Amino acid sequence: MSLPPVEPDTKDWTWVLTTPCPECGFVAADVAATGLADAIRENAASWTTVLAGSGPGVGVRPEPGVWSPLEYACHVRDVHRIFDERVRLMLEQEDPRFANWDQDETAVAGRYAEQDPAGVAVDLAAAAGTVADRYAGVPDGAWNRRGFRSDGSQFTIESLGRYHLHDVVHHAHDVGHAAKALTIAAYDANAEAYRDGTATMSAEMVALVRRFAERVPPGARVLEIGSGPGRDAAALEGRGLSVRRTDVSPGFVALLTGAGHEADLLDPLTDDLVDPGRGGAAYDGVWASACLLHVARTDLPVVLARLAAVTRAGGTLHVSLKEGDGEAWSTHGNVAAPRLFVLWREQPLRDALEHAGWAVDELTRHDDVRGTRWLQVLATRKDA
Repeated sequence: MSLPPVEPDTKDWTWVLTTPCPECGFVAADVAATGLADAIRENAASWTTVLAGSGPGVGVRPEPGVWSPLEYACHVRDVHRIFDERVRLMLEQEDPRFANWDQDETAVAGRYAEQDPAGVAVDLAAAAGTVADRYAGVPDGAWNRRGFRSDGSQFTIESLGRYHLHDVVHHAHDVGHAAKALTIAAYDANAEAYRDGTATMSAEMVALVRRFAERVPPGARVLEIGSGPGRDAAALEGRGLSVRRTDVSPGFVALLTGAGHEADLLDPLTDDLVDPGRGGAAYDGVWASACLLHVARTDLPVVLARLAAVTRAGGTLHVSLKEGDGEAWSTHGNVAAPRLFVLWREQPLRDALEHAGWAVDELTRHDDVRGTRWLQVLATRKDA
């Protein structure tokens, strides 16, 4: 069965050369011409992660008229090829005019949705490497050489490179939404299995709950991000705290409400975090255990700042993330469907917390039963 066509993108995106992109956060002025090659290689590595680990979901469209991660990856591969050809022409000719390229027609003709993810990963990496080498080889005096798009838009090699980089960065942002949707869907489909597999709290977590409870007043109001099946909320309430249960997964919220608890479907990146039951009063603490590891690296500082904004000065935060570099898809543990994890090192995490308004009091490491290393943080909300 053929997929419905994707709505053609007819917008003129040249404005991103002078104005930050409000969707993906790209700022062209921050990109040095000499940094283009490394930035493109770094972006290509993220696509390898997307294509290698998300299983059958890599070809699933989040909406009928929105490309799947596989289709986006095919497009990014072809973008690299097109821009490599354009830069070559600008280096070899005076003021070349580029042939028109219809990306939507190419997607249909190339049967993007039917391509092999492993093959696309190899080809994308190769195309990115080729064009990165092309940028790395631009002579110092050649960055201002010109070229013209078929609609008459004028570029230099430098501005074309920034325009090119925005394209692939923006699509990585697009795929981030798809990866997030796949991760939520994985929890939705396995909510009961996750509940049953995580019902017992480790001694490490019991001690962490105790230390958290000792840092807040008796009866403190706590915002829990990522309540899941509700194990941690029950433990916190057992210490006399009042917990607002929230989760981004409808499956988990259904489990919680089905068990007789109040629970809110809430995305900490975009939704209003104010406590609806207390007239906007600040929380005494935030508990975010093993949930913010699904938040994109560039979005985590935003989430941490939003949590600080609704927490009183002196309030307490717990957050735990997996230690490591980059991102990784996982089909292990209590959820067999693919989930994307963002891994963190200590210093970048400390920096993100401090800049968001949190003073880190404890940062410890803990290995779970599978040997995964976790960073466990207790932090205090700074004075506003």
